[in-house]
Formats: sequence, structure tokens, C-alpha cells
Amino acid sequence: MRTKEVTQYITQWLHDYIENANLNGFIIGVSGGIDSAVTSTMAAMTGKSLLCLEMPIHQKKDQVTRAQDHIKWLEQKFPNVKGLSIDLTQTFDAFVQEVSPKEDHTHHLALANTRSRLRMATLYYYATLHRSIVVGTGNKVEDFGVGFYTKYGDGGVDISPIADLMKSEVFAIAKELNIIESIQKAKPTDGLWEDDRSDEDQIGATYDELEWAMGVYKNHTADDFEGRKREVFEIYHKFNRAAQHKINPIPICKIPENLK
Repeated sequence: MRTKEVTQYITQWLHDYIENANLNGFIIGVSGGIDSAVTSTMAAMTGKSLLCLEMPIHQKKDQVTRAQDHIKWLEQKFPNVKGLSIDLTQTFDAFVQEVSPKEDHTHHLALANTRSRLRMATLYYYATLHRSIVVGTGNKVEDFGVGFYTKYGDGGVDISPIADLMKSEVFAIAKELNIIESIQKAKPTDGLWEDDRSDEDQIGATYDELEWAMGVYKNHTADDFEGRKREVFEIYHKFNRAAQHKINPIPICKIPENLK
């Protein structure tokens, strides 16, 4: 990949989009991860107004530190960037108290997704205030491979500038942009749990393995592989099949003309 040229292309695409939309700027949720760091940096490079929101909910200290460090780094480099921290912990706790969840995996997963949806609502609140658009930070593997995002949470966005980039390509751009080293070295995580679980812990495969599976998926079956490759292929297949309701447009019941 021609990293520098791709970076310039995405930055120009972001600039042109906001110009054509006749809006003021961008809103991005910054998590302390590689995807939001790369996306927010390219948005900052457009020269347009950028508001970066850090929205902790019982967040691990290292995640908060990385997010805050990145926002400070952007503010020092770009006069068009402003950072804001909105602690949603009490809001989340109030929700938990009202729904009184049971102690099982399904309810804990539902609450993890609720964290993401609270952040989405916050992003759109500020987007409305500032006449701005919410910028997504999902990459190609997450958005169109395994669907590793929350529907109407971090998947609830207006535009997706890095959704055609594999995770490895996002890391390459991060290096090109000199993103803070602690972010480049951090294990990818969705930040929706109170423990140290990473994306790879939850999925059962590394992003490099998932990229391989995504590349061979259309032309192969699990029977074409053995050992770890077969295992990874089956993991990818399981997630991809379950994520079709995210990957594809919302189904519309089309009424036959003779019934109208």
C-alpha cells in the first residue's frame, strides 16, 4: 500500500465531504485505540473543525490515558481541534440499576453494547449542537468481515473513512502519521468491558489471521484447510454469518404494486 498517498487521499475525501455537505466539521469518539487515533488525525489534517470526545464508562486507566494523550497531541498540532471529556459512568450505572440485569453472559453482553450506544447518543448530541457529522472509526475487517462492532453504537455514524482499510493498513498509516507509540503498541480492544480482554481474546483470532480468512473466504470452504488455518476460517465464517444483519442494508418489505 502506498501509505502516504492513501493518507492524503482519505484526508482530501474528508475535506471534500464536509465542504459538499455545507456543515461545520467533524465529531469523533476517541478511545485510545489505533483506529480512532488514525481517523481523528486525518480529520484534523483537513483544517476543518474537529471535536474529539473521550467518553469513559468504568474505563481502564491505560485506555483513558492513551485517549487523553492523543487528544492533547492533536490539540498541540492542529488549532482546529478541541477535546472534551464526558464521563458517562453515572449515566450507565443508572441504566444498569433500572434494568436490574442477571449475572449471565447474555446480559453482560447487552450491557457492553449499551455502553457503545450511550456514546453514540452523546456523539450525535454534540454533532447537532455544532452542525457537524459523526465520523466512524471502523476498519474493513470489523465492518465487513466479522462485524465486530455494536449496531447503532460505534456502528452508528455518518461516514466511514477507514472502512476500506485492513487493520494492518491502519497500523501502517499510524506509523506514517507518527501516532503516539503507546497507541501503536496497545492491543486492540473495544473498551466495553471492565477487564483486560482484547478484540483478539473475544474473537479467538488475531487481525492478521482474520485478514487472511477474509481474503480466501469467497473462494474456499473450511474443508480446504487444516490445523490452525481451518480453525481461523471457521471462526471467520461464524462471525461473518452472524453479522449479516450489520453488514447488509436493513431489509425492506417491498409491497407488490397490485396491492397498492
